[in-house]
Amino acid sequence: MSREDIERGGGRGVKSRGNNSSSYLSPSAYSIEDTEAHYWTSWLVPMFVVANVAVFIVVMYINNCPKHLHTRLEGKCVARFLERFSFEPLKDNPLFGPSSATYVIRLCSLLERLGALEWTKVVDKHQGWRLITCIWLHAGIIHLLANMLSLVFIGIRLEQQFGFVRIGVVYLLSGFGGSVLSSLFIRNNISVGASGALFGLLGSMLSELITNWSIYTNKAAALLTLLFIIAINLAIGILPHVDNFAHIGGFLSGFLLGFVLLPRPQYGWPERRNVPSGGGVKSKYKAYQYALWLVSVVLLIVGFTVALVMLFKGENGNDHCHWCHYLSCVPTSRWKCNDNNL
Repeated sequence: MSREDIERGGGRGVKSRGNNSSSYLSPSAYSIEDTEAHYWTSWLVPMFVVANVAVFIVVMYINNCPKHLHTRLEGKCVARFLERFSFEPLKDNPLFGPSSATYVIRLCSLLERLGALEWTKVVDKHQGWRLITCIWLHAGIIHLLANMLSLVFIGIRLEQQFGFVRIGVVYLLSGFGGSVLSSLFIRNNISVGASGALFGLLGSMLSELITNWSIYTNKAAALLTLLFIIAINLAIGILPHVDNFAHIGGFLSGFLLGFVLLPRPQYGWPERRNVPSGGGVKSKYKAYQYALWLVSVVLLIVGFTVALVMLFKGENGNDHCHWCHYLSCVPTSRWKCNDNNL
């Protein structure tokens, strides 16, 4: 990625965590045999959407395009009727957001001040809170809308089925996991976006389907649809300006968390749990569900521990995996990848 690219600023790039706007599964593919299933009212996911939008409004308020653009004497703000909330010229930021011009450091400094993920700040200045705050920031309104639409399509269904506590934990821990992996492999760019958390929800959908396989109808259709959506969105991550390490880290975290937090009881267990000994279902979960739960807990603990130790020791993940940079960007004749992450 060249320094003239749109998501560059102050000599460092802004890695937006690309959207999953295609990540929608038809409810018919996920019909459950248990008609007694309880459904919660979704309120946490809408609150997450409101929070992300509110943070973006704050970013645009601070950016104040008309004021700083006037000092440069070139270009015009987009949607100037919005006054200080107007967007930067499209040549600077085609995502309709704050400044990202190469010769203006405002975007990097602004997002850094508000909590963007940046390796030096996390490791050298011990600002580990950035591993969480970065998932609430977005580089532009297109970036924001794509992620929020995906969050609504994916998150509301999951929250209705499993409740706000479990889905909230999956969302936040997946976002955290995506940030950790991103920090291990990306050093000279900053990263923002909720896509790591969204990929965590996608990963939890896949593991939830696997661990609850026996209670679903249309199993093959649901699995193939979900795998196709995951593959498409991970493939988008190899484009420039997209932090695919956050996607992968979030997906792996959510996939393991799904085995831990989203298993369903055996079919008929709620009705038979009070049956006298010797009749009905004796165990709430099947043996393979317990096994998957145990393996996932161990992998989560080991994975987060090793990754955090490596991160705060200042180790570069690319030194341990010389081909992993291709997971975030694959160079072609149309674009070059920024190799300053290596």
